[in-house]
Amino acid sequence: MLYYVAMLAGRAGAHGGVDVTTEEPDVHVIPEVTFKVAEREDLEKPYRVIIENDDVTPMDFVVTILRVFFGLGFNRAVVVMLTAHYEGRAHVTTLPYEEAQERVYNAHHAAREAGYPLTFYLEPDT
Repeated sequence: MLYYVAMLAGRAGAHGGVDVTTEEPDVHVIPEVTFKVAEREDLEKPYRVIIENDDVTPMDFVVTILRVFFGLGFNRAVVVMLTAHYEGRAHVTTLPYEEAQERVYNAHHAAREAGYPLTFYLEPDT
């Protein structure tokens, strides 16, 4: 249960000038989740890992994530980061689905732990 405290200007209430209410806010969150059933052969097909630009994550942090979680060399990581910065997105690497998904998950986790919205997604390599 959430508690809200509101100061009443110029009125002393039963709580020393503080009005306490315990009503639940009228907020409803409906998560949007999409599930996809994949065949074993789909999991072995190559998928492209794509990084999206954002205006919050520092460039040096992006380069570090690309090096640590995707095994890119320094120069390649800088090129990928700058491509995403100027074009909105960039191809990071191509991997089998399960490996790509695990690396993206780990990169997202590290970014969230550091407080950044850095985002990657997968698309089939055609």
